[in-house]
Amino acid sequence: MVEISPLRTGADVRAAARAGELTGVTAGLAPGYVQANLVMMPAAYALEFLAFCIRNPKPCPVLEVCEPGDPEPRRLAPGADLRTDLPAYRVYRDGRLVERRTDVTELWTDDMVSILIGCSFTFEWALSQHGIRLAHIEQGRNVSMYITNRECVPAGRFHGPMVVSMRPFPPDVVPQVAAITERFPGMHGAPVWIGDPKGLGIEDLGRPDFGDVLDFGPGDVPVFWACGVTPQAVALASGVPLMITHDPGHMFVTDAPHAAYQV
Repeated sequence: MVEISPLRTGADVRAAARAGELTGVTAGLAPGYVQANLVMMPAAYALEFLAFCIRNPKPCPVLEVCEPGDPEPRRLAPGADLRTDLPAYRVYRDGRLVERRTDVTELWTDDMVSILIGCSFTFEWALSQHGIRLAHIEQGRNVSMYITNRECVPAGRFHGPMVVSMRPFPPDVVPQVAAITERFPGMHGAPVWIGDPKGLGIEDLGRPDFGDVLDFGPGDVPVFWACGVTPQAVALASGVPLMITHDPGHMFVTDAPHAAYQV
């Protein structure tokens, strides 16, 4: 049985992360509120990265861009601090993952730009509203994520493969799952692939590049969506001097309701 978390709002989750009380994944927390992927980088190449997002809207739908040197997302979570209010961060330097942190205040500079990108947890909320079960929530795990053989459209120095998230479903509900998620284009939208993972260059679902291995039910079909962890694969491929991101599954939880992003 899935336990009900006491962290019921975005403010609850952010406060727990800031206090160091929450360091785990945020799936299932604050169920009514949008969660977001985070990317931070110096302003010198942030514009190139935004161009990359515009050219790759499926994996990188932009929700908010903060002013240089301002860690507060004033539209999605006034009063929040993106340097402290996520459970965990990753730091990439020159194409390498160099550390994992629970606070990046020491790395902050006056020219840092923070970008929030849509997250599939919003369409997961919609699926649950329709009574569709989600394996990773029931199993208490992070969703499985894989680096694919699909190259993103490059922009400036930014290039690299698309990352996808995967969720297994019984085949009879897959059409409904696709139709529901299509209503949330700002949160990755419809699946990019259904079925045999080899079509995305994924050889073994038991070896995700990010997240956890998920157990399949009898006859379950893997369904894949473009994923906001893509910038992390791009950081590795592009070798940018510095990029700070969320640790996969450890999202920034906003004050925005999921329903605001349904079209």
